[in-house]
Amino acid sequence: MRIAISLLNRGRGSGVVARQHASGLIDRGHSVWFVHPENVGSLYGAHNVDVLLPGSEMPVHEFLPSAGERGRPVSEMPVAEAERYINAYAAALETIDDIDVYISHHGNLSSVAVQQVAQERGAPYVVFVHGTGIEPRLHGGYLDAVWERIADAVGSAEGIIVTTDYVRDELLLPLVAVDPEKILVLPVGVDLETFQDDPSGTVQTRFELPEQYVICPGALTTLKGPQNVVGASRAYADLAPTVFIGDGYLRSALTRRLGDRGRFLGFVTNAEKAELINAATILTAAPEKLEHFGIIYVEALAAGSVPVAYRGGGVDSIVTPEVGVLTERTPDALGESVRDLLVAEDRRREMALFGRKRAEEAYAEGPLTDRLERWLADIAAEGSAI
Repeated sequence: MRIAISLLNRGRGSGVVARQHASGLIDRGHSVWFVHPENVGSLYGAHNVDVLLPGSEMPVHEFLPSAGERGRPVSEMPVAEAERYINAYAAALETIDDIDVYISHHGNLSSVAVQQVAQERGAPYVVFVHGTGIEPRLHGGYLDAVWERIADAVGSAEGIIVTTDYVRDELLLPLVAVDPEKILVLPVGVDLETFQDDPSGTVQTRFELPEQYVICPGALTTLKGPQNVVGASRAYADLAPTVFIGDGYLRSALTRRLGDRGRFLGFVTNAEKAELINAATILTAAPEKLEHFGIIYVEALAAGSVPVAYRGGGVDSIVTPEVGVLTERTPDALGESVRDLLVAEDRRREMALFGRKRAEEAYAEGPLTDRLERWLADIAAEGSAI
């Protein structure tokens, strides 16, 4: 198949899954065009297509530390501005010929452009609704005229992908008129070779960490909730420090609050992130809003680092009682649960073993990409028969 994959921007979590799918499809012999702004050789093996934006601002779904002041939330755009961006994405897509199926990540302006170009060319398209793109509408975001175009692009797609039942039932269906039969629930996969238990101690030596530590990955922004983990760390700091990876505007203030109970490592490479998760005893996070999926918890399962997280949202489908702990959404409850697991070594080791097994059975990249490939092939075949 000839497949065009379009993103609003380079993306964080959505960018990871888009690259994962694209690479898997390329490995299976398909031709993939990978489309997003500031794309300079973004994905090895793909035909990388840049989107020339109408200005210096980068369209975003929510605040991204990496975007800084350049980030422009689509949910705040007036109609004329949104139209300029739609035209820019459409212009990039129009440089590609003979596509069998288009994939748009997020329900956003890039999806409107994909709908426009796909329908002009008589080709099917699907939208991967991660949740972040449409969630602002639940809180009064988007002008009606802008939202109506996004909702039409999502609802008119030949297929829709979501990562969890939560995204389908609590975000997508309440906002967009969609035939549920068109929806594929496809979790994000994990590389089981990259993420696996590492008892060697080399990571601890390199980063000057003790044998036992708790890791908290994620941007240091209020919504991501690192302040909650800092608060929780008071309950278990005598047993293990908390290591934060990621950066953001809260770093200075949180460094003072954390004191000697842990460390902030800032941005690390993807390889270092995997190594740090693999060697961690427990992985925790406490975002302010409900998460749509939570790839870090899947990575923790594969790595044998037991996840302890706030209850609610898509996380509930990942962190089940035999593999981790979900708590009330308070720092005190989180901290006590982490402490309980640090003390209960046998229970923790059993959870780690079950977690790895669950990752192998439910979240392995290969089988999930196989499911996606078959689903896309059916949609492309139906499209060519019209």
